[in-house]
Amino acid sequence: MRARVIVLAGPSGAGKSRLAERVGLPVLRLDDFYKNGDDPTLPRITEGANAGLVDWDDPRSWWLEDALAALDAMCRQGSAEVPVYEIARDGRCGMQTLDLQGSDLFIAEGIFAQEVVPHVTDTGQLAAAYCVRQHPAVTFWRRLTRDLREHRKPPLVLVRRGLALMRDQRRVVAHAVAKGCEPVTPEQGFAAVTALIGKGALR
Repeated sequence: MRARVIVLAGPSGAGKSRLAERVGLPVLRLDDFYKNGDDPTLPRITEGANAGLVDWDDPRSWWLEDALAALDAMCRQGSAEVPVYEIARDGRCGMQTLDLQGSDLFIAEGIFAQEVVPHVTDTGQLAAAYCVRQHPAVTFWRRLTRDLREHRKPPLVLVRRGLALMRDQRRVVAHAVAKGCEPVTPEQGFAAVTALIGKGALR
């Protein structure tokens, strides 16, 4: 075992990526394991104003096995070939090598990050797992401004999706906790991860 992983789960817009960037460890972006937009197995929204659109908040829109393989490679070998996903292209646009460069800790973050926790717990690869959370209104606003800035979807779709996710946030956090994540604010998460770095992953 060359390294262990710190998992950052939590609702979209809660601050996972910002926390990972602030910590400064190598980061495996689990959202890059989304399926391509033309994949026939993508789940669809069945109710409400966005019915018929792809449900990108459903774990079935994401390749769990590919993510687990990358995690295994990172922990055992210190590097992995990972996809590069571009929202503008609605799919993967290449591959890149993620190398830990000697670090014995790295972060895996994404909206489905909680789904990998049972596996990395069983394999002894988990250093810690956190669910980053904020007040639902804060998360809604941060997510909306980010998605509008990046032109992810038409504005009305983003507003409707954001309101649905805000109503669903309590369930999302509860699900992550059930999978083994500790709920934290971004500041609490930063303090906890910083303490882990000080101890070292393999000591």
